[in-house]
Amino acid sequence: MKILNKYIFRQFAKAFVFSSIAFVCLFVLVNMVEKLGEFMDKNLSLWDIVCDYALSIPSIILVISPVSALLSSILVAGRLSFSGELPAIRSAGVSMRQLLVPFFAGGMIILVLNLLNAWWISPSAVTEKNAFEQRSFNNNSANLHENSNIHILEPGRRMVSIGTVNPDCSILSAVSIEEFNGTRLISRTDTDTMRYDQKKSEWIMQNASIRFFTRGSEAFHFAPVKPLKLALSPNSLAELNLQPDEMNIIRHYQYLSKKQKAGFSGLERSMVKFHNKIALPFASLIIILIGVPLSAKKKRGGLASEISVTLFVGFLFLGVQKTSAIAGDQGMLNPMLAAWLPNILFLGIGYAIYKTAID
Repeated sequence: MKILNKYIFRQFAKAFVFSSIAFVCLFVLVNMVEKLGEFMDKNLSLWDIVCDYALSIPSIILVISPVSALLSSILVAGRLSFSGELPAIRSAGVSMRQLLVPFFAGGMIILVLNLLNAWWISPSAVTEKNAFEQRSFNNNSANLHENSNIHILEPGRRMVSIGTVNPDCSILSAVSIEEFNGTRLISRTDTDTMRYDQKKSEWIMQNASIRFFTRGSEAFHFAPVKPLKLALSPNSLAELNLQPDEMNIIRHYQYLSKKQKAGFSGLERSMVKFHNKIALPFASLIIILIGVPLSAKKKRGGLASEISVTLFVGFLFLGVQKTSAIAGDQGMLNPMLAAWLPNILFLGIGYAIYKTAID
């Protein structure tokens, strides 16, 4: 049995690597056809284009892994069936559960690699890709409106409004800080500039005008220099420009936790993205449960039939995943359910096919 498992595992691994490379090349070629004119307009070198697409590969692999795993399992199990090896294996007393062992071993390796990819590699690559495209397609200039007119709700019913932020987020200009007691404004501080003191972990305000409001009266105070403790930091300011796809799993969790504690709404899209980083890597393992029993039952059809089944099931999975993600983004589904719903549905389908394939 060990020899058989090693043989099937090697065949599955080879098929998965080959199909993954083929799908990645297909995705890159399709995208290149769409963007080739834009590349030529910007006079990008061949090396720049190669780097841009190399940074896209981790994200592409996450998307195509379930389809590649399905195609690999169908091809390997189908080839065993068409060559007469599978009937011999089954007649020797090997059950469908035992036949699935080498496929699931390969699926577990894919799962671990995809978790590392989704949690760390892909976010880092997306960040580099976005920075590259901003430099290349925006004439090496940053978005002038990216760090301006920011409003942040601080703990303790304090609203911080920022006019502009310098590139390293350590100096803020045209800052206004309002403190509330319930719905009543109790103080407002306006300052020309505010810089961050890294050693003391506090902000230093320059030319601060402070107004205190009591019932029916107002007090004014001016301070040339005034230190201020805020939960806001240069790091948290820098994270405001990050997209969910650019955050690793730890930063994404911390980002959502801070926003939820601060009372921010409209976090559904980011929450769906977070749960997708966990759910999507499991899809390759789950979808193998469909591929092996389905192909083991087939008797006729050939390679074209195998590829047709793969494309239908694979793109059906991607379609369900996209639909549930949109429903989660719009608040129609719980974000966690939206991310895991495709896996749950296809796990049920796979289990039903598996049960019908058991002798």
